[in-house]
Amino acid sequence: MSKPFSESSEQNKHVILNVLRDVFVQPGKVLEVGSGTGQHAVFFAEALSHLQWQPSDCEENLSGIQAWLDDEPQDNVLPLQALDVEQSVWPVKDAQYIFSANTVHIMSWTAVQAFFTGLAETLNSEGVFALYGPFNYNGQYSSDSNARFDQWLKQRDPLSGIRDFDDLNRLAKQAGMEFVNDYKMPVNNRILVWKKN
Repeated sequence: MSKPFSESSEQNKHVILNVLRDVFVQPGKVLEVGSGTGQHAVFFAEALSHLQWQPSDCEENLSGIQAWLDDEPQDNVLPLQALDVEQSVWPVKDAQYIFSANTVHIMSWTAVQAFFTGLAETLNSEGVFALYGPFNYNGQYSSDSNARFDQWLKQRDPLSGIRDFDDLNRLAKQAGMEFVNDYKMPVNNRILVWKKN
């Protein structure tokens, strides 16, 4: 089959990698929630050889991700897992790190809440969570393009939309995580980093 391809994944992988090198320092297992096309999984696994990379996504995206994994096999990539953030028990345990890109704005708020609950149960003590995407601050869009993007998201799915940092940070605190850093990324995106207490 032809592999799925995301232009944005191709464009943002190097800047994300620079941050992951800063925050995923010690050897350990990374659970990637929402591997999407699979491009990030193969790229980050190759670049971060000290990590075991665990790709995961909803059932319908697995075949495309597997095509990337088959084409560019890496010794440190673990078998692809089906993961719906709203399932009561996640199939992956004891992750030192969790990474997710461009996910919370396409989920419902109920799913975002379930996501943070799952994070709390999956991350090791002192584990680190890095979340990439567009975010609002103090209820305000950070750019006109993000406002347009949010409008487009809500037309496609009224339950989706760009999430506010304060709301996410509140969920993180409830999940036993403390906020560590906010990295500015190109095209009005950020990487938010939390650490398990």
